[in-house]
Amino acid sequence: MSFFWSSWVTVLSLACWLFIFGVLMWTLRTKPDLAEDETTGHVYDDTIREYDKPLPKWWLVVFFGTLFWGLGYFILYPAIQPQMWKGVTTVEVDGQQVPWSSSNELNSNLQANHKVFLSNFESVLENSDASGALPVLATLSELQAAQHKNDKPDPDLQTKIDEQVKALGPFVDKLMTSPEAQKMGNNLFLQNCALCHGSDAQGAVGYPNLTDNDWLFGGKAEDILLTVHHGRKGSMAAWQKQLGESGVRAVAEYVLQISGNQNGYELNQAQVTQGKAIFEANCVLCHGADAKGLTAMGAPNLTDDIWLFGGDRETVQTTIRHGRAGVMPEWQTKLGNERLMLLAAYVRSFSQTAE
Repeated sequence: MSFFWSSWVTVLSLACWLFIFGVLMWTLRTKPDLAEDETTGHVYDDTIREYDKPLPKWWLVVFFGTLFWGLGYFILYPAIQPQMWKGVTTVEVDGQQVPWSSSNELNSNLQANHKVFLSNFESVLENSDASGALPVLATLSELQAAQHKNDKPDPDLQTKIDEQVKALGPFVDKLMTSPEAQKMGNNLFLQNCALCHGSDAQGAVGYPNLTDNDWLFGGKAEDILLTVHHGRKGSMAAWQKQLGESGVRAVAEYVLQISGNQNGYELNQAQVTQGKAIFEANCVLCHGADAKGLTAMGAPNLTDDIWLFGGDRETVQTTIRHGRAGVMPEWQTKLGNERLMLLAAYVRSFSQTAE
């Protein structure tokens, strides 16, 4: 808030406090002239007479209490010129007492809750015979802190970070058997992942199903950890300009055939032959010569009945014609390493690839 508006709020607040306090004191001290019958002499409708009775003590106590509470608020919190007066109230942030502010209070509460979470997390690790993850997590945190200080990411440091993330894989596998870890992972999934993947993790159009054994970037524990840590970017180029409409239709026809033609279309064999030649010349770099995809690039397997955007003829043609793009955000910044371990264990547990 600017100096002007801080001053405006401060002056207005103090002026209102002084005005209300002054009016109350004036009311208590002012005594009107009373007639012999102890009335003020004011008569209404020849029957109603006005007396001067003192204010109820309980009302005065409450009223003065609110006034002094307001005065105390000015002292305890930065209500008067926040740039100059921080108040006497403090909160603990990063192990130090700092002046109260809404952001400092939020950070203090988050850190306090995180300490409770870490205590529970360590207990879960111990019960799952996965306490060996603690030194790995400590090293990982140090490397990440060093990376955050860099203006530009250090590739060598990032490689070390990824190695530590992968080293957590065996411990994630152990957490899959822990009911406590699964419960915590379920809560994390519902809070952060269900919006895209659904509460049942079966995905939607453009969002992968996490309950099958088909993984674009790999379904091992270390693969899932890297995915949730760094996020993923999937992209397929648009081919209409290079192939033309006839080429698009031919490739789509070939893809329908190698995928088993689940919809039972009457395929145009001439287009299938033409599409195969085009596929082998342009598509094998990403999808492989056997069209089973490459997890290193996030290219899907085209020979099964699992489709991210749909496997009907029109949708396949649209995909080839205009391309596709998808982004999964990174979650390390928001959730931290420990929560991502629980999340990865939960996701891996209901996949058919979990052993």
